[in-house]
Amino acid sequence: MWWRNLIVFLAYALLGAHFLRYGQTMLCIAYVIAPILLFMRQVYAIRLLQLGLLVSAIFVWGSSTFDYVQMRQSMNAPWLRLAAIMSGVIVFTLIAAYYCQALIKRRIN
Repeated sequence: MWWRNLIVFLAYALLGAHFLRYGQTMLCIAYVIAPILLFMRQVYAIRLLQLGLLVSAIFVWGSSTFDYVQMRQSMNAPWLRLAAIMSGVIVFTLIAAYYCQALIKRRIN
């Protein structure tokens, strides 16, 4: 299914945009180029993408969410909408990691 590939690509593009915002161009390029591994026929390439999404959901989006919410709370600014948006981004990344599993099953069969 082509839409699973698209969701994985969008998740990596979103991660690349996050790093580009902070001027980390090399990480941005690495995240945007990573979905090229979807064109390889080996299962380990997709497993690597899946691991990258899981680690990024925890360490990139999770830590960013915590930092942003702490900053908003310290300024007495509204933070619930930010927490909801960031939670949606985390869930989207985890869904993309789940779809990698379906891509792996398709490659094995």
